[in-house]
Amino acid sequence: MSKLKMMYAQSAVPLYIQIASALRHRVETGYWQPRQKISTLEELEREFEVARVTVRLAIELLESEGLVHRQQGRGTFVADTVQSKHWLRLETSWESLISPIKGNVPQIIKVDNPPRAPTLAEEDGTLANEYVFLRSLQLKGDTPYAIVNLHLARAIYDSDPEAFRTHTALPILASRDDVAIERAHQTLVISTASPETASLLQVPLGTPTAECHCVVTNREGLAIYVADIVYRSDCIKLYIDLFGRPKARAARTAARSAPASGAAGGRRRSKKARRRKTVH
Repeated sequence: MSKLKMMYAQSAVPLYIQIASALRHRVETGYWQPRQKISTLEELEREFEVARVTVRLAIELLESEGLVHRQQGRGTFVADTVQSKHWLRLETSWESLISPIKGNVPQIIKVDNPPRAPTLAEEDGTLANEYVFLRSLQLKGDTPYAIVNLHLARAIYDSDPEAFRTHTALPILASRDDVAIERAHQTLVISTASPETASLLQVPLGTPTAECHCVVTNREGLAIYVADIVYRSDCIKLYIDLFGRPKARAARTAARSAPASGAAGGRRRSKKARRRKTVH
């Protein structure tokens, strides 16, 4: 078995999706330019060491995404315009978590036997007395991009159930003056689409997904919002500012370059005054 085939065997993702992912990367990074003819089926078959039918399925998947189009007797060409589908930027701040979803209208999914309480890790706080479980599909236009499984503290939900069933819960929670939020954090892992996830998100079985676990706790340490969100991997990108927010950097720079002030400045001025007194 070749090294390439050994790599294929190590993944649970269907082979044609693995090939489609590699070809998609070539299109989105400009390896193949708009309107350019891509490699032939025979060339891709040899390069990736897979059957012709696997290459065809991969190409058909890219064609359904609007990245390429086939011309009878001529081959397969990159679309005239290739737009990045990674429109949802996941950042590491509270405001950046809320901003992209403020206007979302969730499509509620009925659940017959919902779990009564979330499973919490040690750092997630403690359980509230009771929760309401809400499952919804998040859409951009007509395209589903995320499945949200939310446990919301019953006391908060009961204060405005209509709002929480017709709008995304997190922005509502953030706007409430009567809810004292102390901490919020999220973790992200890469997974693959199960049959149910694939059906809801309209992606092939085994497609890579990003699973986000988001927890909000109040001042008493109660987990009042616990959401497990499954994103289509083709719509998100993770952004991490390793030096902090731009405004914070500007403030630190200004502080370093500003004239001495306060107690430290006062001490320096006192020393200068003493030196002048000594000279006189």
